[in-house]
Amino acid sequence: MRFGNEWLRLGRFFPSRRTARTPSTRPLELPRSNATLLLLLACAVTAVTLLFTTVDPWLDKAGILVGGLDVHVYRDGAWRILHDRPLYSEPSHRGLLYTYTPFSAIAFMPTNLIPWRFLSPTWLTLNLGVLFGCVMMSWRLLGYRWTARLAAASALIALTCAFVEPVRTTLFYGQINLMLMLLVLWVFSRDEHAKLRGAGVGVAAGIKLVPLYFVVQLLALRQWRSAATAALTFLGSIVLTWLVLPADSREYWTSTFFQSERIAPDSHPANQSLRGVIAHLLHGPAPLWLWLLLALPMFAAGLVLATALHQHGERLLSVTLAGLTSCVVSPFSWGHHWVWFVPLLVYLMHRAQANPRWWYAAALLYLSIGGWAYHWSETWVSVGVFLLPPSWPIAPVLMNMYVIAYLVALGAIAVLVRRRDQASTCEHVTDSACEDPDSACVSARC
Repeated sequence: MRFGNEWLRLGRFFPSRRTARTPSTRPLELPRSNATLLLLLACAVTAVTLLFTTVDPWLDKAGILVGGLDVHVYRDGAWRILHDRPLYSEPSHRGLLYTYTPFSAIAFMPTNLIPWRFLSPTWLTLNLGVLFGCVMMSWRLLGYRWTARLAAASALIALTCAFVEPVRTTLFYGQINLMLMLLVLWVFSRDEHAKLRGAGVGVAAGIKLVPLYFVVQLLALRQWRSAATAALTFLGSIVLTWLVLPADSREYWTSTFFQSERIAPDSHPANQSLRGVIAHLLHGPAPLWLWLLLALPMFAAGLVLATALHQHGERLLSVTLAGLTSCVVSPFSWGHHWVWFVPLLVYLMHRAQANPRWWYAAALLYLSIGGWAYHWSETWVSVGVFLLPPSWPIAPVLMNMYVIAYLVALGAIAVLVRRRDQASTCEHVTDSACEDPDSACVSARC
């Protein structure tokens, strides 16, 4: 059959469970043709143009060059523990409440070494560098050899991704999402038996609890030592902080941790989680029982598919699906939490090297998550499709776009896993029985 032959031709891009790429296998490289680089250059130029033209870069509370609100909250949290001030009972920068773990305040202590006026541009520059690192690490998980050509392509991809809403908002607010994602990607890119593998996941979870999902994934993959390292690192962050900051630790783990209203109401349009979808549709708080009824099966489905992908050698897609699933099942996920769309875009570009039609999938995803702005007035601008006017007929779709994109990706991945299982079954058939592509053997099994 035509499909069977076409799939087998892609074998070097998508190794099966039996032939999954190992460190001894010859690494992949980008095609020597300049077509991909020229396309990425056009995308990068378009993205940067959109970034600076859709919203005035100097516009207060919206311009990409005048942000940094969240990183100043991080700095204020670190300043508070340095000056023996309460972390959670008093408002932080601009009246905002500190919502991260006590350990995060310790991790943010180096920000106090940066002068106040230079903190935002320094953090913006650092985040751009981390974004580039995330793209490079994604290629590494796909089995590509790091070359100057790949670095150039990665820089163009990073610039292209600067316009997608999760990344743009992370850059604008000075968020920590990209750094946590880089830690997780680094862990999963290492050899399974590497020393202290998993520590990065533990540190990320110690700062922001959502990466605990990856501990569960490591357990599902039966990578016991990595899972134990991650869990012990996370527990160590709690114990260490409790010894250093006993009062703040006690308040966080016995009170603040349970106060979800410190973040925002469930029904906030920027809540791009399953619980947010329920609240959007009900126009009010999401019932706990309904959220759990839907979230637990989705948690399990994401975990099962991520495990199957890893068994088929799809390491990047596996960890990416886990990252996206953690955003969906989290009680509250701001749009900027969805930076895991970046490695998904890299994966689609990887597949486009074998089949150019995958560029359309990448373009569709990009348009769905772009940092599209709506100017309510000269000084009030919202960014993100979920913040477009609720009076629009398509508003219910736009307000839940990230979860919809996740469900589409989940369905496509389920089909991919099924087909990979079929391809693996075909490989067990002897060569002599399947020499003829049109034979009944191939038709039945491939």
